[in-house]
Parts: sequence; C-alpha cells; structure tokens
Amino acid sequence: MRITLKFALFVFLIALVLARTNSTPAMAAPALIADLSRDHIEITTSFSGTRLLLFGATEGVGDVVVVVRGPNRREVIRKKQRIMGIWVNRESVTFEDVPGYYFQASTRPLSEIADKKVLAEHRIGTTRLPLKPLDGTPSALVEGYRSALLRLKQAHSLYSPESTPIEIIGGRLFRVELVFPSNVPTGLYAAEVYLFQKGRAVSIARKTLAVRKAGVEATIFEFAHQHSAIYGIFAIAVALFAGWLAGVIFRKV
Repeated sequence: MRITLKFALFVFLIALVLARTNSTPAMAAPALIADLSRDHIEITTSFSGTRLLLFGATEGVGDVVVVVRGPNRREVIRKKQRIMGIWVNRESVTFEDVPGYYFQASTRPLSEIADKKVLAEHRIGTTRLPLKPLDGTPSALVEGYRSALLRLKQAHSLYSPESTPIEIIGGRLFRVELVFPSNVPTGLYAAEVYLFQKGRAVSIARKTLAVRKAGVEATIFEFAHQHSAIYGIFAIAVALFAGWLAGVIFRKV
C-alpha cells in the first residue's frame, strides 16, 4: 500500500512539472521535484541494512546529482605504531562536523557535469567535503589524516567512493536506490537533488530522512541516556552476576 501511495504521489508530481512547463516564463528556474519512498528508517536488533528509493522529475534537459549526508559528528583519527611488539596509539587528529554518512549519485561522472570549483561550492563529492581539524593541528598532518578518515568511512560502507548511476526514464523522470549499511548512524539526514545545466546548478530540491532506533534497542538506548547512573549500576551488577554464575558452573564441572 505504501509503495502504491508513493507511486500515485509521483505521478501527481510529474503532472505538476508538466503543468509548470506550459505556464512558467522562460526566465524562471527549471522545476525539479523529488521524493523518497520512505522518510524514516527504524533500526531494530535484527537490522542488517536497508535500501530506499529516491525518485523525481525535472523540467527540461540537464544532469541530475543526488547527495545524501548523515548527521555531523566529531571524528578522531589515530595513528598506531608497533613498539616492542605491541600496537599503541601515537599521534591523532580530531576533525569537526564530519558527516556520519555520505552517498552520491549522478547521471554522468561529476567531472563532466561541472568544474571543481562549482562542485566544491555545493560540497559534492567526498574529496570536496570541508573536513576541518581542530585549531592548532599541524598542517603537515592534516592531509594524511584526512585521507585516512575517508578510507575508513569507505571501508565501513558509510561513504560511497564514487557516484552511483542515476536511472533516467523518458528524459525527465529519474530514480536511484540509496543504500544504508547496518552500521548507519542515527539522526537526521539531508537528501539534496541538484539539476545542472551548462556546468551550474539551476535548481535544488531537498528532503529530510530520519534514522532512529526502534523496539527493545530503542528502549535500552533511551534509558541508558536518561538514567545513565542507574544503567551503569545495573550493567555492573549483571556483569558480576554473570561472572559468579560462570564460576559456579565451572566449579561443578
């Protein structure tokens, strides 16, 4: 039923685009309409990742670029070094406002759609994210740790290394599947859809997606944050009981 309603809404949006095509003055910005098959993702104990559909329609020709960013957070990248056979943390760099998730898709390679300056202005592409370290970080360390941060995000399937192809239907309709791994962070996500013509973004559509915990996991998560002291005491008690029980069992064996 949900997919049927979304499809009906999609058809309605297409009708609006076609109506605007016949009534909007030539100097107005081309219409761009987009939507998501769902506006939220619920993470339960059995969550193993999910996929959503982003679809829409454009007025006129051009290239479509989709960017989905996760909640910003602080990330610490540490360099490990082996000393006397033991791996220990050495230097570290802390980056502020790092998207926890980044997905990109486009109708063509980004280099063929716009130049680097335009893409950097809209923060399109992981290499163009303004990942800034804390003040006082030596400039000689920044680039190497920045590259390491991007590699780690890609290794955990949280950043897409390159743009996913966008499917174009009939010259105006488009769709792309968004992939969210099992370790996707909770929070609010921003989905941005750009229509590029002659190397510049002429229209932008934005949607919001919420990723939240649900079920028993959500109850435990909320309790741990709202009553951290009680949760800590309970966790210690459970650990002590588990240790005592294991000792009793092995003593009998």
